[in-house]
Amino acid sequence: MGDIVLIWHDVLTGVSLRTGPRSYRIIEEFSVSEFLMSLAWLLLFTGSAIYLAYNRVSLLSSTVTMGAILVAYLIYGDWHPLWALVLIIAFGALVVPNLLEFRREKITRPALDIYRTMLPSMSDTEKEALEAGNTWWDGELFSGMPQWDKLMSFPAPALSVEEHAFLDGPCEELCSMLDDWDISHVRGDMPPEVWEFMKKHKFFAMIIPKKYGGLEFSAYANAMVIAKLASRNSTASSTVGVPNSLGPAELLLHYGTEEQKDHWLPGLASGNEIPCFALTSPQAGSDAAALIDSGVVCKGTFEGKQIVGIKLNWEKRYITLAPVATVLGLAFKLYDPDRLIGENDEYGITAALIPTNLPGIKIGRRHNPLTIPFQNGPTSGTDVFVPLDFIIGGQKMAGKGWKMLVELLSVGRAITLPSTAAGGGQAAAYSAGAYTQLRRQFGFPIAQFEGVGEALARIAGHTYIMNAAISVTSGAIDQGEKPAVPSAILKYHCTELGRKVANDSMDVHGGKAIMMGPNNYCGRTYMATPIAITVEGANILTRSLIIFGQGAMRCHPYVLRELQAADDLDTERGLMQFDDALFSHIGYAISNAARAFFLALTHAKFSDVPLNTPTRRYYQNVNRYSAAFALTTDFAMLTLGGKLKIKELLSARLGDVLSSMYLASAVLKHFENQGRRATDIPLVEWSVRTLMYNAQEQLHSFLRNFPNRPIAFLLRCIIFPRGRTYSSPSDELGRKLVSLITETGEARERLSAQAFKACEPGGPLGQLQEALELSEKHLPLEKKLKQARREGLIKSEYLGHQIDEAEHAEVIGTSEAAALRDYHEKLQFLMSVDDFSPDEMGCHTGASETAAAKVARPKAPASPKKAAKTKKKTRKKKSRAKK
Repeated sequence: MGDIVLIWHDVLTGVSLRTGPRSYRIIEEFSVSEFLMSLAWLLLFTGSAIYLAYNRVSLLSSTVTMGAILVAYLIYGDWHPLWALVLIIAFGALVVPNLLEFRREKITRPALDIYRTMLPSMSDTEKEALEAGNTWWDGELFSGMPQWDKLMSFPAPALSVEEHAFLDGPCEELCSMLDDWDISHVRGDMPPEVWEFMKKHKFFAMIIPKKYGGLEFSAYANAMVIAKLASRNSTASSTVGVPNSLGPAELLLHYGTEEQKDHWLPGLASGNEIPCFALTSPQAGSDAAALIDSGVVCKGTFEGKQIVGIKLNWEKRYITLAPVATVLGLAFKLYDPDRLIGENDEYGITAALIPTNLPGIKIGRRHNPLTIPFQNGPTSGTDVFVPLDFIIGGQKMAGKGWKMLVELLSVGRAITLPSTAAGGGQAAAYSAGAYTQLRRQFGFPIAQFEGVGEALARIAGHTYIMNAAISVTSGAIDQGEKPAVPSAILKYHCTELGRKVANDSMDVHGGKAIMMGPNNYCGRTYMATPIAITVEGANILTRSLIIFGQGAMRCHPYVLRELQAADDLDTERGLMQFDDALFSHIGYAISNAARAFFLALTHAKFSDVPLNTPTRRYYQNVNRYSAAFALTTDFAMLTLGGKLKIKELLSARLGDVLSSMYLASAVLKHFENQGRRATDIPLVEWSVRTLMYNAQEQLHSFLRNFPNRPIAFLLRCIIFPRGRTYSSPSDELGRKLVSLITETGEARERLSAQAFKACEPGGPLGQLQEALELSEKHLPLEKKLKQARREGLIKSEYLGHQIDEAEHAEVIGTSEAAALRDYHEKLQFLMSVDDFSPDEMGCHTGASETAAAKVARPKAPASPKKAAKTKKKTRKKKSRAKK
């Protein structure tokens, strides 16, 4: 320690106090006060620099401040000439950027030339995707210094009186009409009366304005309806979700001409028109730009008139509602070889609305998506001739189809699939919590076994995360935001969390969940989860390319400005814009380095939080990882440049960090929106701790795999100076979540608020809740039975038999026995599984059964005499063979 102190003094003053490795010469000039003064100057310089960078003080103010400190040091400090020269040079480096003309010509212009050589190639579809939507809270997280007031100022989403009435009325009634087994196994479709009910009550028109006959619901209401339907039946939620997401109605509302709106929207609102949108083709799935479906501008006859129109040829697949659609939204590439409508030969991807009754169109055939029988199938068209005004938005929108689609995805992708996953999660939390408390093994509810409890905690926590993300993001959409990156985050993470919840629900239900039949309320949801994973941008693609790839350009405060400046045809204007963006970017990077290091060193305990809330530490954790993420992003883009685009695993990990911070922020905001319910604090703590632990581990994994090892080492020293200190949720916290969903109470109800819980035949959630309430009510009686068994008054271990014995032994009264029998009957029904006769399974007696028997049944053993004869024959055959 003494060596370190003396080295500091030597560097600052140039006066050596050492004559040997371990011996010290006390000279007259040295004193403790002088050393402390030298140390004070060192702390003043470094502390001021970190403070100015941490708080992002402007360049000019920072220069003046550091200049004043340097002058004071040169006047009052005890310094060595070489040390003073180093400080003056460092200060000069700070002064130069303030000389704007010199900076632009000598620094920025050469830097711009180099930058242009590093730019990655970008397709038109990528450029249009970057321009879609806007930045919101995701931009704050990218800044490294999120302004929480911006998020907290958004009002909590709320349903209107009309929306409440719809959820409690038609939506609840529709759920009661849905028989999952009948739809999936018997009919292969929803019954006609269900289709009529949906049309009558305008389930397909939630986003259509009232002036066209629609419901004009908020995005939040749309999400809540989808969640409720998904908690009951996947086929119904998919059927309702698509027309209210990326479909003809949404395209018409944003881009259609007034004539198109007046023609189509009333029919779509009434249900007389059934819409679908056809994008995916066999040759082009996620790579929409590669589609070969074509439209050629030419002259032809339509409804007896000679006009200039489009001859369409397409082949599409995976199109929801295509088999029953009356109007087809179609994406195709438009060509004009004769230049009948302009000077271009090719216009690119275009979107049009096509009535499905035109000659040359084929619809009706269906896919079978994992036996979930929502209407989904292929469609094709051969030489279908339509007028130019079938293009959505008219002729002026020719070639702008991809831009239209990605702009709408920035909203729709945040609602339908995430809400479907959340609805399934709410149903799983409600059912699994009750079932594991009712189901007993070894004399205890299985919820008390820690392995089961671990899965239950994940079910509860993941469901809370999904609920929070959907509520907060849909509320932002209702306030006018078009959050392109958060919509991708929700699409990926909610559907993945939905898959995890479905898996855990299957595990804790065991055999009850795998035996399909009318009484199985888990199996179909489990089977449906991969569908949501695949559609609207496959999850692998979304994670590895879209979330960070789009976020780095859209949300970074300076990258997009630098790109635009580099592309500016006016070179001088581009130079000025690039200069401003570049030096702002440099200051931003320095600030994030200071913030990341200081916040990691102090565990972010001194980070500003705008609210006095029991969850304030989690706001500070997000602040810390926001700075670390922003710093890592800058170094990744600086060192890898355009190669980062193809480093998909690195991009995916950074996307995971961004996603974890966004979802954690949504959890904190959701907790505030719901009034800081004390009973929800364990859910908040588990959720945020899980998310931020994931952020830490993904950053660690990124640094382990970063190809530039010196930069990776430097970043690790800044981001993790004390190591990886963030831990995952404790077992004790997990047990609190188990109690929360296995016991009746407001927290359990709030977690599954949108789930269909009616207690009626075919309403399993309500029946499970009723049984759970009865189990708590009859707990004193069950304790009586246990005590009687310990005393030898009753012998049976089985509750059904214990009731009779206890009544006979007068341990319980007649009314108590009747109540227990009623409870036991309900319990037995809920624990039962379905079984079927061979005919019901689709097997028939006769030839097919005989054939199966020949394969499956072993031969009867031969009699001893017959066996001896067979053995003798076999020996003779072998003997002849040898000869």
